Amino acid sequence: MDQDPRCTAERELLEAVSRITMFSTTAPPEEEQNQPKAEISCQVRKENPEKEVLQDSNASLSPNSSMTTKELQEYWRNEKSQCRQVKLLFEIPSTRIVEHHLSKYVTYKIIILQTGSFDSNKSVIERRYSDFEKLHRNLLEDFSEEMEDVTFPKKALTGNFTEEIINERKLAFKDYLRLLYSMKYIRRSKKFIDFLTKPELQEAYGCLRGGQYTKALEILLEVIGLQERLTRGNPVSIVPTLCAIVVCHKDLENPASAFEYGEKALSRLRVHNSHRYYIPLLEAMIALAYELGKDFLSLQEKLEEWKAKKDPVRVFSLKELAVREYVQ
Repeated sequence: MDQDPRCTAERELLEAVSRITMFSTTAPPEEEQNQPKAEISCQVRKENPEKEVLQDSNASLSPNSSMTTKELQEYWRNEKSQCRQVKLLFEIPSTRIVEHHLSKYVTYKIIILQTGSFDSNKSVIERRYSDFEKLHRNLLEDFSEEMEDVTFPKKALTGNFTEEIINERKLAFKDYLRLLYSMKYIRRSKKFIDFLTKPELQEAYGCLRGGQYTKALEILLEVIGLQERLTRGNPVSIVPTLCAIVVCHKDLENPASAFEYGEKALSRLRVHNSHRYYIPLLEAMIALAYELGKDFLSLQEKLEEWKAKKDPVRVFSLKELAVREYVQ
């Protein structure tokens, strides 16, 4: 009996669909199975390098689509260098006129806070015109080329205490600090950091030497947050301040807090065991650990290891080192 042509066509169609399904679900050849995923990903990137550059840039501007890969890379490099994200913000919301027996001057209240999020640890300092003027002179000594286009508000012969002049300087000093901070080598310089922290540190160490540990600790805790933000590339530089905080807490009979800040200081000296604070800090931490009932054997081992390598020399105590800081 002859088969119905429609049945034959339907059967052939079903067989074809079955073959296609089997082909699509069959495992890839052995070579493809053994090929590392990273290599496959690399091949995809090589096939379309322009797309990779565009995806990796994360920039808001779109370059000309006819650019070559090299031109695209140079374009994004320039864009990123010009759009550096500022991490600290300087505000000068108010001023006050200070009068002494033989002098009269204006102080500018400077608020320093981190951008990008709510900053509950903002720093507040006061500086006068002569402080800004000294900073400018000091920076010109080391950064004359960088400071070439930086303008500084000149002192007027008269009218320095008028509301108009004071408001003009508020805005000028705000822009001045913002511009200085935008230049990497200046914002990392000791002279710029000293301008923002040294007066408060000098006051704190003066209180410490006078036995006013509560007042010294209050100032040091204010300053340390700002120091940490300004010296992220040089964490060892804040070790003296951390150790002064340890001394204050210890003399105020807060051993737990003293130990906490001592650990922070030690973590910054992990690869700097020749630092002048290293051994005095280790000795203080051993005493604190013993008082708190903590394990001090690892600290003791570090101390003995250092003594075995170094010639025996007189080492100051942590407090003796602290009271010597900022002595004029």
